[in-house]
Amino acid sequence: MNGSSGKRLFGLRGAACAQNTKDAIAEAVIDMCGTLFKINNLSVRDIVSIHFTMTSDLDALNPATALRQSELAVSSCALFCSQEVQIVNMLPKTIRVLVTAYMDHDATARHVYVRGAETLRPDIV
Repeated sequence: MNGSSGKRLFGLRGAACAQNTKDAIAEAVIDMCGTLFKINNLSVRDIVSIHFTMTSDLDALNPATALRQSELAVSSCALFCSQEVQIVNMLPKTIRVLVTAYMDHDATARHVYVRGAETLRPDIV
């Protein structure tokens, strides 16, 4: 899909906080991504790639693995994860996501901050 089909490329952002357990990370990722996909009306064929970052205090599960093993049907998407840059006073135990996807040309990107990450972007929440 491209601009000739009435769509253009968007960057959709989100963040969620989680405890450092496999279940907590999986739940946070599924909540964040599921909400992001739903409110932006995304289908898997529109998604180009999904890039996660995690703070260094989270290491129980890769969020890309959590998403791939979920029921959100993204197995054909390019998924990637890296460690968040360490910044003084940063919000701990945080997973961030950048979804690159095609949406209708006149769509408005809606970002998702949940599970304690709302403090990162009070202007959006």
